[in-house]
Amino acid sequence: MRSLLLLLLVGATVSAQAATVDLVHPDALRVTPKGATLDPTPRKAADGGDLVAVTFQPSPSPSLTIAPKQGTWAWPADGAMRLRVQNGMPWPVTLIVDIASNGKHTTTTVGVPPGPPQTLSVSLKPTSPRAFGMQVGPPMPYDEGKEKRLVATAVEGGVEAGAITSVTVSMPQPGAAQTLLFGTIQTTDNGDDLRRAYTAIVDRYGQYTRATWPEKIDSDAALKQRASALPTAEKVKGLDTYGGRTDVPALQATGWFHTQKQGGRWYLVTPEGHAFFSLGVNAVNMTDGRTYVQGREYMFADPAAANGTFGGTSDSRSDAGSQRDNGMNHGRWWDVYANNVARTLGDNPEAAWRKRTIDRLKAWRFNTLGNWSDPGFAGDHRIAYAVPILIHGDFNTVGTGYDYWGRMPDPFDPRFVKATEVAVAAATKNVRDDPWLLGYFADNELAWAGQGPQGRWALAVGSLAQGPDSPAKQAFLAYLKKTHGDAATFAKAWGVDAGSWEQVAAKGFKAPDPSEAHPAVAVDYIAFLKLYAGQYFRTVAQTLKKADPHHLFLGGRLAVRTPETEEASATYADVTSVNTYTDLPEHGFDVAGFRKFDKPVMITEFHFGSADRGPFGNGVAAVGSEDERGKAYARFVDAAVASGVIVGTHWFQYVDQPVTGRILDGENAHIGLVGITDIPFQGFTRAVTDANARSGGGR
Repeated sequence: MRSLLLLLLVGATVSAQAATVDLVHPDALRVTPKGATLDPTPRKAADGGDLVAVTFQPSPSPSLTIAPKQGTWAWPADGAMRLRVQNGMPWPVTLIVDIASNGKHTTTTVGVPPGPPQTLSVSLKPTSPRAFGMQVGPPMPYDEGKEKRLVATAVEGGVEAGAITSVTVSMPQPGAAQTLLFGTIQTTDNGDDLRRAYTAIVDRYGQYTRATWPEKIDSDAALKQRASALPTAEKVKGLDTYGGRTDVPALQATGWFHTQKQGGRWYLVTPEGHAFFSLGVNAVNMTDGRTYVQGREYMFADPAAANGTFGGTSDSRSDAGSQRDNGMNHGRWWDVYANNVARTLGDNPEAAWRKRTIDRLKAWRFNTLGNWSDPGFAGDHRIAYAVPILIHGDFNTVGTGYDYWGRMPDPFDPRFVKATEVAVAAATKNVRDDPWLLGYFADNELAWAGQGPQGRWALAVGSLAQGPDSPAKQAFLAYLKKTHGDAATFAKAWGVDAGSWEQVAAKGFKAPDPSEAHPAVAVDYIAFLKLYAGQYFRTVAQTLKKADPHHLFLGGRLAVRTPETEEASATYADVTSVNTYTDLPEHGFDVAGFRKFDKPVMITEFHFGSADRGPFGNGVAAVGSEDERGKAYARFVDAAVASGVIVGTHWFQYVDQPVTGRILDGENAHIGLVGITDIPFQGFTRAVTDANARSGGGR
């Protein structure tokens, strides 16, 4: 953020045990302002300490560097630097701290709110909320007894603590002169500051302890009263049995959900033949409130509750993508949400919870249970639902460099075909004859591309890097041989050194990036990506339609993707599903492209989160407040309905994520319709209800 800072610095003396940097008497220091001026006149702070003012002038990165005149400072290797700091401006500001030693740096960026002086603590070792099992750390500063502590929860780099050469404080380019106040610099010999920042942050209900908000409760009685109150459900007219609209011209009735284009726009159609805009919610289940306790018991203010019923053990370490830097990824967990549900519905709450949940969703004008929802809802026959086809097996996989949820399945591998048959059989069992089933998704957010400007070609490059036994590489080689003939022609077209096809077939072949000098590279990559995506979607579609010819194939829930992926999905799936976290649908996928394909799309994940209801994160698509969440939801859904090609929107997700992070990957955002206590967010659900009613869920 571009803003002003008022820093006060007063300091300390230097030894192997502690650092004291005295700007009032800086005889032993080298103080180097760059785009900043230091006023050494001490000013008395409210807490009795001395502070000095530094004014940062408008420049790209105004800074103040403090260093010893001779030698270095010896600081504890496992410790932290503490800096007294005050922001004298009436708004929050951004402060960058850089601690250096012999060319190495530890850096952090923190937001300093206005108010009295506080202690900024910066670990001398790199750290992040992920190291503590969550994606976003607790808000700073926080009150610790007599003072506020501003602990840097994200610190990068690393220094030789025994040879610190300088400390630099700076800010992003200010638009006008800014003044800040600094106080003493000291060091600690351990990581207690960081641990205390995470201590007792969750109460017995799974709520954040250091803040309040309208839905927060403090007793079992309040929990039961708030969670048991059902929203007012007005009688809805103009809908058929499945939620289709009877106030628009009737469409074809087949006895199953299907798609149909009429009047220049695409529709989902209910079994009774009426237009149906799928308003769904993902992850409607009782098991999404699990968070690891083991190894971080100190985070829970009531250890007995965290170690009570609805607990278990898990190991998420096998998920090398999403867990690669998560410090808390196995051991004992506590299901916060299930515990709270049981407090209101008893020890075996599943059936009562499902009834209460469907009552809520229908009152909020939703008509579909999205992916990851409790299979126990199937057969309820009150709301449409979707089923995932999750394809696992020992088939070959290809890395794209993204691989957050794992490597890409190799659809050319015969073992993939067999695994698809097994997965489809499991998914269709007991539901293939249910008219309330909307359809099936295949997998979720596969890594169809890599990252960066050349990410589109990652599957092609990754396939060519594999050995000759890779079915994907064999398919690519067959295409290249058919296209170019001999290896010499291929090598010239691609600008590579390849005297024989055996060289290309060898493991570790380094495929080039496309270039103007060798346009054949991009042409061949595009052709192979079409083959790859076509093979995947065709295999799933044919296998699914053979097992269940009645229901829709809803695509692959695309996140990172390429034009070739979208085209193949449009060709073989009945509906292409896209997960996009953008302000409007058209900013997340090519609406015009799908109009050209003349096939419908469903947005199967989107949300808007804020950080004012307990969980520290505000989701992938963040807004400023709870009130803004409702407005953003309405804008998104209204735009989807108006597109003429989008046939549904599925919100992610039903329940807020745990404050301390879900066991899957540490996500901990406020993105739910209900809190971790199962108490609905009334303002948000009211806005959602109004938007859904306009979109077809209540007409």
